[in-house]
Amino acid sequence: MNSIILRYAFIDESGTVGIEKGTKYFVVALASVEQPRTLQLPVRRALKKYGRLSSGELKASNLKKTATERILSEIARQDATIVAVIVDQQAIIQPPDDNEKIYRHAAARAVYHLVEKFPSVHVALDSRYTKAQLRDELEKHIRQEIRDLQHHVVLIRHENSCHIKELQAVDAIAWAFFQKYERGNSRYYDIISTKIIAEELISARNWKQLES
Repeated sequence: MNSIILRYAFIDESGTVGIEKGTKYFVVALASVEQPRTLQLPVRRALKKYGRLSSGELKASNLKKTATERILSEIARQDATIVAVIVDQQAIIQPPDDNEKIYRHAAARAVYHLVEKFPSVHVALDSRYTKAQLRDELEKHIRQEIRDLQHHVVLIRHENSCHIKELQAVDAIAWAFFQKYERGNSRYYDIISTKIIAEELISARNWKQLES
């Protein structure tokens, strides 16, 4: 088995899970590159031009639209590949007993699509969970999803997006997908559309059955 890490991948999300208080759509996006610097540079340049936010983290939802367009346009010019999994939460009739299963399933599917094309990857996820048990559950779900893919090597780590500019770049990508599905505005999605290798829409009605 080839243990060389050929690609780096970064995962972030947009929207909120749950059919009661969640958004209509929930997006998990992934960007994969050969060198992390490819995703760092667009964020560094945006910070230099537009200044740091009080939180120290670039969030597309808080940026001027011209700043987000600039970041996405720079990413579109790079050697990057994008995967997105979108959950139509309006379609859910039987929700899972734990809303986080929606996130775990979407994240696992995103990794699956990437590993189909690039079997050796180093994945960094935005640190959604503070409890080790929940992080372990997420990793377990990902590994179960990709178990049938042959000869893969997948390393997983959890990072604070405040400190990882690559995750801030993917935040803009996830936001672009969210604007398309939630708002019906494909303006930002169109900027990065040529970089998308997989875009899965999940419209499952019964999540109890899906998770069984």
